[in-house]
Formats: sequence, C-alpha cells, structure tokens
Amino acid sequence: MQAGLRDRHHASGQGVKHCLIPAPAFVRASRRFLKKHPASANDLETLLQCLEADPFAPALRTHKLKGALAGSWAASGGYDLCVVFRQAKHQGQPAIVLEAIGTHDEVY
Repeated sequence: MQAGLRDRHHASGQGVKHCLIPAPAFVRASRRFLKKHPASANDLETLLQCLEADPFAPALRTHKLKGALAGSWAASGGYDLCVVFRQAKHQGQPAIVLEAIGTHDEVY
C-alpha cells in the first residue's frame, strides 16, 4: 500500500473505532484474493486498519456505490485492491460490514 495511506491513517484515526464484521462471502473472497495476489496481504491489513479507524479518510477514496450495490460503499487500498462495505451498528457501536474484496473489475 502507498506509504502515504499508512501515514494519513495514523493522522486521521483519532475518532471512534468501528467494529469490522466480515460477511461469509467476504471471508471466502479474501482467501481467493490473497491466493491470487499474495503480495497484497500487507495492503489489505493496512486498508482494514484504516477502515476500522476512519472509513471516510481521504486516503481510502471511499465512495458510495450505485446500481446493484446501492447502499454500499467502496474503499481503495491501492490500484488493485478494493473493499465493498456497508455501515451498521453492532451492540450500539458503529460497525463496518465487509461485503466484498477484489480488484476494481472483480468487485464491480
């Protein structure tokens, strides 16, 4: 992942932490993704840490999705790493439900 993303994550992560809840489809997709792209493991870890701290940090380029994915958001962790998620509450705390992972073409 870009060094700038890691640096900006620490600068912007001063708010409330979000609970990350992986959907079963996300778990399966992440295994497939990391098998195909093992070099992206650190990028994924950093992206998830950034999402947990601040899902709308500018470095993530978070944007709302339309069409079949309406109601979900996407965050980027580099050129070929995209995570689709939706916002929720878990035990009264803000949560992020991780829905999909892959390259831009795989996710959309």
